[in-house]
Amino acid sequence: MMATTHALLGVLIGSAALFVAPEFAPVAVAAGLVGGLFPDLDLYAGHRKTLHFPVYYSMATVAVLAVAALVPTAPTVALGVFLLSAAVHSVSDAFGGGLELKPWLGESDRAVYDHFRDQWIRPRRWVRYDGAPEDFALGFFFALPSLILHEGTVQTLVVVAVLVSGVYSLFRKRLVLAAEWLVDRIPTSILAYVPERFVRDLV
Repeated sequence: MMATTHALLGVLIGSAALFVAPEFAPVAVAAGLVGGLFPDLDLYAGHRKTLHFPVYYSMATVAVLAVAALVPTAPTVALGVFLLSAAVHSVSDAFGGGLELKPWLGESDRAVYDHFRDQWIRPRRWVRYDGAPEDFALGFFFALPSLILHEGTVQTLVVVAVLVSGVYSLFRKRLVLAAEWLVDRIPTSILAYVPERFVRDLV
């Protein structure tokens, strides 16, 4: 799924604090947003493996949220929501497409790495690929409650995320064509600095 879809879900997860601990809602929403985005920081270095931990994030979430329930402070709530959003991100990637530049072809058997079992989880392809119409629809669905619950900066960020998602979805496949055109014209000396997975799929 798109990073924006994960971010919108993270905001929604953090928004739950409005109903159980409204005094922590701002920090929870911020933590949910960051936690939803965090795993994808490994995009250029072992994507869906380096920072994706479907099992370990989930285990840590249970422990930290238990502490937050007993000792509700801004740090414990923030860490708990961050880990929950990162866990949901990592787990949900298994329901998307494979780890390839053209996931709509369905050629990859790698969705997200399970460090606990030391193996790749296969893609279910319920969301066929990041930027697919169903991916955009899912993000839009996650955005609606946040648009109602929030105003100001959070509402603006949600609207921007939806717009970015829409533009990316429209041009998703064309971006690969542009990348293919670019890689064909990059000097070999510079190509060495391009992440290996991109070069492997495009050359």
